[in-house]
Amino acid sequence: MTALLRPLFGRQARLRWVHLVLGGALAMPYVLVGTVVVGPVAGSTDGQVFTSLTMQLASFAVGLPLAVATSLFPLTRPLEGAAVRWLCGVPADRLAEGPARGRAAKGRTALWFALHLTSGAVVAGMSLALPPFAAVLIALPFVPAWRDPRLGLPEILGHGWGQALAPAAGVVSLLALAGCAAGAGALLARWAPALLGPSPEERLAAAEARAADLALRNRLARELHDSVGHALSAVTLQASAARRVLGSDQEFVREALAAIEETTRRTVGELDTVLGVLRDGDTPDAAPAPTLAADLDGLLRRTRAAGQPVTATVDAPLKALPPVLSREAYRIVQEGLTNALRHAGAGVTVAVRVVLRDGHLEIGVDNPLAASAATRGGGGHGLDGIRSRSRLLGGTARAGPVDGLWRLRVRLPVPRPSASP
Repeated sequence: MTALLRPLFGRQARLRWVHLVLGGALAMPYVLVGTVVVGPVAGSTDGQVFTSLTMQLASFAVGLPLAVATSLFPLTRPLEGAAVRWLCGVPADRLAEGPARGRAAKGRTALWFALHLTSGAVVAGMSLALPPFAAVLIALPFVPAWRDPRLGLPEILGHGWGQALAPAAGVVSLLALAGCAAGAGALLARWAPALLGPSPEERLAAAEARAADLALRNRLARELHDSVGHALSAVTLQASAARRVLGSDQEFVREALAAIEETTRRTVGELDTVLGVLRDGDTPDAAPAPTLAADLDGLLRRTRAAGQPVTATVDAPLKALPPVLSREAYRIVQEGLTNALRHAGAGVTVAVRVVLRDGHLEIGVDNPLAASAATRGGGGHGLDGIRSRSRLLGGTARAGPVDGLWRLRVRLPVPRPSASP
């Protein structure tokens, strides 16, 4: 029995009933405006417009176009969407969030508002009229005074068999009211995604926004990997080298500690920038992303301070490179040195080469192939990050063992400066 009554009186049905009653309440101001027009036109006496069903329907018909017009206000769709989400049980991802934009979206919102107010007015009117009438029918056999014909009850209720069936008729009328409310609520919940949901243009804009956010987060993940990964590798080797010569070479220990301090300070600044973007969605005032022109020498110096010999060949106008290219190229060199620190072995010379040739910036990082280098393969996150950066800039990246060396080769196109008008 409970399972049969749940669709009519369950929590979801009750909430949708409330939603319909709210629609009826929203319709009342427009009906009152309609009575101001219908009453004088029909020549009705005072109060007749409120007692005549025909005039009430006419007043609603006059007020409905005004309701459709007010539905074009920007807040209508967000407010209706919130009501549908909480009272009708429609998932939030199937409803639009902002104001209706465009003729089609505004038309759907207007149609929804008209349906909500119309069905709500009908159900609200039934909810006001039927329960008292049903209560009279149920109590009629037990209250003789209510059988007086002067009360205006139907003639059939004056008969004995009519009075006997009155309680059943009262219960049926209440069930019919609940059924109408549940049916209207279910229909509105079914139509809500089509009328209040996002348009194809809004879905495309939302997808583009999600893609842009995902791309930003992927870029930040690469920044964290390259910056923090290199810093940890460098600091580990610097600390290890300093520990080994702690009692014999105080000057080297001081240089290693200074390099550790500089490396961690720069990395904390970059980390603050990245975490600020992840936390607030905006870039705070923090250390800017390093570039070849600004910090290539510092990067090489800090790597050498870890006890890793590094030779560098730079034949490119670093200060003239576009900022984005210079920043991404710096990260590529940094990741190449990080791989060398991790896999080449202590004391092994690493050769770095940054050359501008044929309109392309060529980056190379070479080191002797240690026994553990075979574990690098081509699937590390660092190498994937280098390839991803290269593709985004329209370039190419190759890495792998060649003639006893681990070689990283990256070739990035350098945009030509636009001609002055």
